Amino acid sequence: MKRHLAAAAAAAVCCVTLFTAPGAQAADNPYERGPAPTTSSIEAARGVYAVSDTSVSSLAVTGFGGGTIYYPTSTADGTFGAVVISPGFTAYESSIAWLGPRLASQGFVVFTIDTLTTMDQPASRGRQLLAALDYLTQRSAVRGRVDSTRLGVMGHSMGGGGALEAAKTRPSLQAAIPLTGWNTDKTWPEIKTPTLVVGADGDTVAPVASHSEPFYESLPGSLDKAYLELNNASHFTPNTSDTTIAKYSISWLKRFIDNDTRYEQFLCPLPRPSLTIEEYRGTCPHTS
Repeated sequence: MKRHLAAAAAAAVCCVTLFTAPGAQAADNPYERGPAPTTSSIEAARGVYAVSDTSVSSLAVTGFGGGTIYYPTSTADGTFGAVVISPGFTAYESSIAWLGPRLASQGFVVFTIDTLTTMDQPASRGRQLLAALDYLTQRSAVRGRVDSTRLGVMGHSMGGGGALEAAKTRPSLQAAIPLTGWNTDKTWPEIKTPTLVVGADGDTVAPVASHSEPFYESLPGSLDKAYLELNNASHFTPNTSDTTIAKYSISWLKRFIDNDTRYEQFLCPLPRPSLTIEEYRGTCPHTS
């Protein structure tokens, strides 16, 4: 009889362990979204989340030019981190639209925006990125799906320079990713936001030697930061679907907006040069 009682007690402990372990893991990181990642999952054209989108008219907002919000359709996982993305000089939202559904399907709310004019400079684009984040978290139709404490910015070219400006202005941001960024300011020691700088080896508009490389090198040494130089790429590579940009952007956003250390494997140890990577520098292991 005692043996039967002992066996029953052991079985109960086993079952409690089985049923509480996932909950305990969720408590360790309540922001984890989606299954454990693989190289295939972050390189895929779409992640596990079905995506819906909603247009935002420029007439309905102030401080930026409207845009499109992409978001996971399901509410089963609660709220998501969010990222706003700005286009480059003379460009429109359509030039960076591919990133919307690609990132959203991995578990983010993504807002690709138009700017007030196509000719505005990085400082203005930085302000517009922040205005769009404020709209997204406070007034948008999907604000209930967004965790306003987990936000990031991205941008192409002039918009990439704007992403640096936004991170400098609002240090509470969790991630910044300038894509072949352009800015007359080359030094960013004030930035406290984990930043992935993406450059292109064939960029003649914002050459890496005078833009992306000094941007990266000027970021504080104590900061979680990385420099990805695309191989056989141009200034306009971020304007069309690109697996390498998506792969490392997803990993960076997951790691720092969601604090999801399951994605650390794709960032540390540092990726090696390949057919698509000319060079990768970074701080490993990451501290935040």
